[in-house]
Amino acid sequence: MERDYPLERVRNFGIIAHIDAGKTTTSERVLYYTGSQHKIGEVHEGDTTTDWMEQERERGITITAAAITCFWAPTYLSADERKKTENKYRFNVIDTPGHIDFTVEVKRSLRVLDGAVVVFDGVAGVEPQSETNWRYAEEAQVPRICFINKLDRTGASFERSYKSILDRLSKKAVRMQIPLGEEDAHEGVIDLLKMKMYKFEGELGRDVVEHDIPAELKADADKYRHELVERIVENDDGLMSAYLEGREVALEDLKKTLRKAVIENKIFPVFTGSALKNKGVQLVLDSVVDYLPSPLDIPPIKGVDPRNGEEVIRHASDTDPFAALAFKLQADPFVGQLTFFRVYSGTIEAGTYLYNSTTGEKERLGRIVRLQANDREEVKKVYAGEIAAAVGLKNAKTSHTFCDEDHPIILDQITFPEPVISLRIEPKTKADQEKMGLALKRLSDEDPTFRIKSDQETGETVIMGMGELHLEIIVDRMKREFSVEANVGKPQVAYKETIMGEAEVENKYIKQSGGKGQYGHVRITIKPLEKRDPEAKVPKNVKISEGFEFIDSIKGGVIPQEFIPAVEKGVKEAMERGVTAGYKMTDISCELTFGSYHDVDSSEIAYKIAASQAFQEAARKAKPVILEPIMKVEVVVPDKFMGDITGNLSSRRGQVEGMEERGELKVIRAKVPLAEMFGYVTSLRSMTEGRGSSTMEFDHYEVVPANVALSIIESRK
Repeated sequence: MERDYPLERVRNFGIIAHIDAGKTTTSERVLYYTGSQHKIGEVHEGDTTTDWMEQERERGITITAAAITCFWAPTYLSADERKKTENKYRFNVIDTPGHIDFTVEVKRSLRVLDGAVVVFDGVAGVEPQSETNWRYAEEAQVPRICFINKLDRTGASFERSYKSILDRLSKKAVRMQIPLGEEDAHEGVIDLLKMKMYKFEGELGRDVVEHDIPAELKADADKYRHELVERIVENDDGLMSAYLEGREVALEDLKKTLRKAVIENKIFPVFTGSALKNKGVQLVLDSVVDYLPSPLDIPPIKGVDPRNGEEVIRHASDTDPFAALAFKLQADPFVGQLTFFRVYSGTIEAGTYLYNSTTGEKERLGRIVRLQANDREEVKKVYAGEIAAAVGLKNAKTSHTFCDEDHPIILDQITFPEPVISLRIEPKTKADQEKMGLALKRLSDEDPTFRIKSDQETGETVIMGMGELHLEIIVDRMKREFSVEANVGKPQVAYKETIMGEAEVENKYIKQSGGKGQYGHVRITIKPLEKRDPEAKVPKNVKISEGFEFIDSIKGGVIPQEFIPAVEKGVKEAMERGVTAGYKMTDISCELTFGSYHDVDSSEIAYKIAASQAFQEAARKAKPVILEPIMKVEVVVPDKFMGDITGNLSSRRGQVEGMEERGELKVIRAKVPLAEMFGYVTSLRSMTEGRGSSTMEFDHYEVVPANVALSIIESRK
């Protein structure tokens, strides 16, 4: 069986944006225009394809990233040419959530995509979540196309939104189009490369009709075209000299050079339109074909050979050894567990065995499906550069690598943000108890930012997540998908503890009670963890994990090598319960400098206990402090409420960092402790007659002021 689409005609891209900028509406237009569905679903009517979960349809927001496969032939081909299969491109599109609580979906999707279409609201321009998503895309080095949407809305302004992209995201953005009218008068777009005007006519704007540019817009179009052409020719010396000599540069040459610059992240083209009013989406799809990379255009994927730790490379080719990354798990009510994976090299067939190099296990790959949001199409074989889902894998988790057993490789893990908010949860009845454990495990496998732990002292179950909405949805899903009824406590802040000073402690753990005794003796030094240069080589005697570094400085075997992991384990376990208020400790460097052992009585457990006790004593001496999550808050309000809002933020221990105007409204940006932000949305509404809105996302951890620390410690007693 041959691959049905050559690799250079495959595009894997995501649609990312701030909440409410119109991603899902844009995705629905993509499905409609590519012929994947015969009607357009609307978010406000609750019948969209990519928002298929009940919770998504009720709330009108996207919660999970949905994958869709569709086919597109560019509109600049003739009607007959567009019908031919050889002129079509395969799109694997992922529609991602915009709400900050589900940011994990964006992060993991960008890890496996080759490009992204970033959607902006034409009224608000760049919003907080646009910045976060842009940062994730920068980290993943993903080429981007910008689409300023909603130009039909009252208050929309292409120029203002475009300026916010230049100011807040990147100076490398450049306009490819200008709109024909805004707000009610928005009728179409002007393409600055071709110098033509396009209107979208026929049923649901299906027909893209080319016109000449109206005389009154000609001067603007000429001015902006010069800017655009200058930005493109900067990337090619040959074109640059032709342009400077005044020669006309051919359209094909401009497009070819622009494509190369977009793939190298040197230019971010900006398009415009209104997805809801069916204007401009097809031209964005053309630009995906013209400027976003195929799997062949991106650098080969790097990984590590687990046998010797050396770097290995895999090229996007069906003949290279198989390598794929699992980036998402989803519980499907009809077929069970789905494991989404992106194939970077080689091929895999249904019915064969899949080797998981992260765990070293093999599993039978029964069925492979390609997804249309929540509809499935079975496929026998998946090729390099494709995205598919495996049915029923038991032991695969997000971020695991699948590969050819004879040519093992482990690809880079996806790193996820830490949860900042927690809830106590208990099953309502005995029958719910067993089901709850199972449901929580399934949900935490699916979502790496959702954690479960049991409180040792009270025996209660605590769930942790990225925000109030995140945990609300989890509890709602437990009820609907797993029929588990639960009582839920109040949301709590996920505080942490750390140390500000340095301390050295020596501790012996000795037990003699007839027969074999216990003997462990360690001396450790702890101090705050310093930031390491990610490029710097880590010395052999240093072990680094999240928020912790362990340095083994034992000389001359005073503690035998086999007991050193037990010392590290003892320290790590002691860090789970801080010395100030019992919160988990973080950002600590621990050095094991000396100790001794007993030929008969020394054991792993003795060293573990000795190290644990030594750490607790040292932590008490090393100026322990409590850390709290600080949130980045953006409040949008009418001018007259400005003073009330800034005063209220200050009373919540907030620091106002900046203000700006957005049309008639004022935008206030501040950093506020999460502990002070519970129920903020309700009080904001009452302060602003229901006209204010706010968004918040986690920014960093900071030391809690002394008076607040006292009340936290009191409440923990």
